Amino acid sequence: MKGALSPAAAAALIPDGSSLLIGGFMGVGTPERLIDALVARGARGLTVIANDTALPGRGIGKLISAGCVSRVVASHIGLNPETQQKMISGEIACELVPQGTLVERIRAGGVGLGGVLTPTGLGTEVEEGKQVIEVQGRRFLLETPITADFALLAAFQADYVGNLNYALTAQNFNPVMALAGRMVIAEPDHIVPVGVIPPDAVKTPGVLVDHLLVRGV
Repeated sequence: MKGALSPAAAAALIPDGSSLLIGGFMGVGTPERLIDALVARGARGLTVIANDTALPGRGIGKLISAGCVSRVVASHIGLNPETQQKMISGEIACELVPQGTLVERIRAGGVGLGGVLTPTGLGTEVEEGKQVIEVQGRRFLLETPITADFALLAAFQADYVGNLNYALTAQNFNPVMALAGRMVIAEPDHIVPVGVIPPDAVKTPGVLVDHLLVRGV
């Protein structure tokens, strides 16, 4: 089976100071066992790039509570008061990015584009320090691509060669993040033989996935 690891072994591959793309929306579609293993390892200085930081005690919120994170790039932190408190105290640096822009920056990083042109944020604090480009009489912000050392994904099913599919809204950020992580670690609910997942149900092809978390460890 492709790159099978226990959660502890996967967490050991992720050095302190790494940048992590973590799938999920308020914890839905987030690799919980892998996050638990990072907390247990005592990871420090992580940069987390995600839609949000979930809630205290759930998903990315566990990394926040445990002091594993030094920087967050997210579209909102409003549901996690611990993230807000640590941002105010200076313990965590936060870059807030409009949600659509965040997705497109990750996609751009994954497919090798030089950036994204968007009108979102013009005339607001989002514009500060960014290049403005005019196209056919319209002004756009140039938003730079996002990549990371690791992409940590949650999937419903994986087969033995790493093809992934996702359950309902748990798909969210996971497929696009699989493109932009230099090492991709997936935590599936079920690992099945090749052929069980219909080809048209594969949302992340196995060629993108480096390691799978085994079940029951």
